[in-house]
Amino acid sequence: MGKKRSNLGLIGTYILWTMMSIFTLLPIYWMVVVSARSRVELFSPGKFWQTTFYAQNYTNPLTSPAFQRYIANSLIIATSNALLVITLALFATYALSRWKLNGADNIFFWTITNRMAPAAAFILPLFLLFTRAFKLGDFMMFDTRIGLILLYCVFNLPFAIWLLKGIIDGIPIELDEAALVDGAGRWTILYRVILPLAAPGLAIAGILCWMFAWNEYLFAAALTSTRARTITTGLAEFVTVTGTNWGEMAAVATISLLPALIFLVFVQKYIVMGLTFGAVKE
Repeated sequence: MGKKRSNLGLIGTYILWTMMSIFTLLPIYWMVVVSARSRVELFSPGKFWQTTFYAQNYTNPLTSPAFQRYIANSLIIATSNALLVITLALFATYALSRWKLNGADNIFFWTITNRMAPAAAFILPLFLLFTRAFKLGDFMMFDTRIGLILLYCVFNLPFAIWLLKGIIDGIPIELDEAALVDGAGRWTILYRVILPLAAPGLAIAGILCWMFAWNEYLFAAALTSTRARTITTGLAEFVTVTGTNWGEMAAVATISLLPALIFLVFVQKYIVMGLTFGAVKE
């Protein structure tokens, strides 16, 4: 009787997870379907399954110099931001975890409070800073890649520090002490002891920061104009006064999913390792 109940519970769990997966993936599936349809198909009584493929929805944006620039901007900004964030977060977390700093817990809490305010609250002051305060001659931070890279650090760095703090704390301090006895310096310990052991955590922090920078829309829309526009803000160009080009918009949205999807496929094994490393301490 107990085994039968267990089997029923297992079946119910599978059904529940299947329904949740369908509910989650259905919008993505429909976006791909819309990207494969022509305008005539979009505004005619359609079907759930798509059997044809309208290639111009993809070729038109991909051959456009503007959208090629948007994709390049997104790749450069997201990758540079992720590398900068995990580098700074590793240094900051190592100092907070290993050095006996006065008020280290308060510093750690203060950094994470930057993520608690809504992003819209920063738009006006950041716009004024980018257009007026950070202006050196003819150069200003507005509509520049470096501006967005540094701006995303403000929001990604606290998150990365919060994520890596538990991971660094989970590495036994006795390893540092043994390395010090062998004559290693702080930089050597960080590079040869901490970095290899914290690699899964750095990977997951880098993935999440990269995805945030890649998908971010609000700041990119408000603080860029033409030169540093990203692929997410480029989607708005398909909404015009004469109508919305749903097919090409869905095609570009589908293209914008691919780098993150490919990125996740190659580093998937690090995700669970990074999220669970250091979670259990003796």
